[in-house]
Amino acid sequence: MFEFRPIFWNLTIWNLTVSMGCIVAQAETDVDKLVEQGEFSKAEQILREQLADPDAPVVEPAAIELENLRRTRREFSVSEAQVLAELRKGIDDVSIDDVRRWRDAGLLTHRVIDGEARYFLRAASNLFRRSEEASERRNEQSKAAERTRLAKKYDVTSHVVQLVALSENAASAEVMPVQHRVKYRLAVDANHPRVKAGAKVRVWLPFPQEYRQQRDVSLVSAIPSPAHIASKDSPHRTIYFEQTVARAEDPIAFEAEYTFVTSAYCPKLEPADVQPYDTDSELYRNYTAERAPHIVFTPQLREQAASIVGSEQNPLEKARRIFAWVSKNIQWCGEQEYSIIPSLSAKGIAAGHGDCGVQGMAFITLCRAAGIPARWQSGWQTKPGDWNMHDWSEIYIEPWGWLPADASYGLREHSDPRVETFYCGHMDPYRLIVNLDYARPLDPQKTSYRSEPNDFQRGEIEIDGHNLYFNEWSWHFTVETTPLAPVSDVAN
Repeated sequence: MFEFRPIFWNLTIWNLTVSMGCIVAQAETDVDKLVEQGEFSKAEQILREQLADPDAPVVEPAAIELENLRRTRREFSVSEAQVLAELRKGIDDVSIDDVRRWRDAGLLTHRVIDGEARYFLRAASNLFRRSEEASERRNEQSKAAERTRLAKKYDVTSHVVQLVALSENAASAEVMPVQHRVKYRLAVDANHPRVKAGAKVRVWLPFPQEYRQQRDVSLVSAIPSPAHIASKDSPHRTIYFEQTVARAEDPIAFEAEYTFVTSAYCPKLEPADVQPYDTDSELYRNYTAERAPHIVFTPQLREQAASIVGSEQNPLEKARRIFAWVSKNIQWCGEQEYSIIPSLSAKGIAAGHGDCGVQGMAFITLCRAAGIPARWQSGWQTKPGDWNMHDWSEIYIEPWGWLPADASYGLREHSDPRVETFYCGHMDPYRLIVNLDYARPLDPQKTSYRSEPNDFQRGEIEIDGHNLYFNEWSWHFTVETTPLAPVSDVAN
């Protein structure tokens, strides 16, 4: 079975003079080969030798690659003994031979780093999603815990049934408005060595977009004040803070509370109503184009897209075929941090598994390759009792314009095709839309390499220009959701 092994991209060669470029290109090629072979220590040594100032903020390409190796070590920090101990919590008779067999089959995600097999932080929990054998061998306590977890999850399919019924006679595509009240807090770990008197702290927290079905955005409070809110057309909507540390012993924390209303978006989509694209338009050209490294039309990708859509010419039906393929062929599982995945779409399609962002980027890439404009959208899912960071997509279909699509929610098991394919063209109201694109500059721009250079959900922080990674601070998100009208009133 295929196991995805990240290779770090050559980031420096095109920024150098021709005379120096050959030397650095060779060094970068050597680093890529060493990383691919698992020789991290040797690769790190080459990269350190390229740094003019090892203590400077991570900005230069060599420093970024070195940081990505550090992050990779952190993501793959579980030893074989530790993964065995973790699995024994769920499978009483699991053996080291089982671990190695599942590892060699690609079911336990690992990398060989400096000669030792190191397992992904979520390898054990992912195994139960990806291996029927492992799932069946779970002990009764583990099976009971899983049943309890599933019972507490929000019933998405029943909710979609309700939304389909509401939208049937609705005059607008927007139904079931839901009032959201979010409190978000970010705090730097106590005694962090960069927290010194006079240090400048810069923080970006997520803030709601004002976008079609998401409206009435209002900031309730921000601590400290004042704060800067990114413009309405910013691809990553942020609320920004600056603070100068007065005393190193004082707690460093930032808070924002805001309200907004999000409605379900349920347009009536009929394939017969689809209109042709203006293929010369800027919109069509932009959103059917490649955007390396995450959206690339390799020959294999083009062949896959063509195979999925077949002879279908209707853009809506083509999108539905791609949506169904991703839903059936890219299984959800816990994913590595995106900063260490060279291409989200390539990883998802090749490996056959990934989280919502991997699934969504695979859907976007396949749509673009098939001539359907598609783009990224993300933020949080806010289902009652079941909220989390989440990524999804949009597709452009005339005459409706941009339509939401959530490949991670995928096809719903239901006899009504309107329910089954709901998430290809429609969206529920339990969303906090923060991002309308990926990998764009923050407002104001960040000095150092971001903890998450593609998405923006947990926030970002730097002190005196130095990024603080996710393990150096904590975040706390709470959301209250209140439907603004009873279901019967909305239906009427």
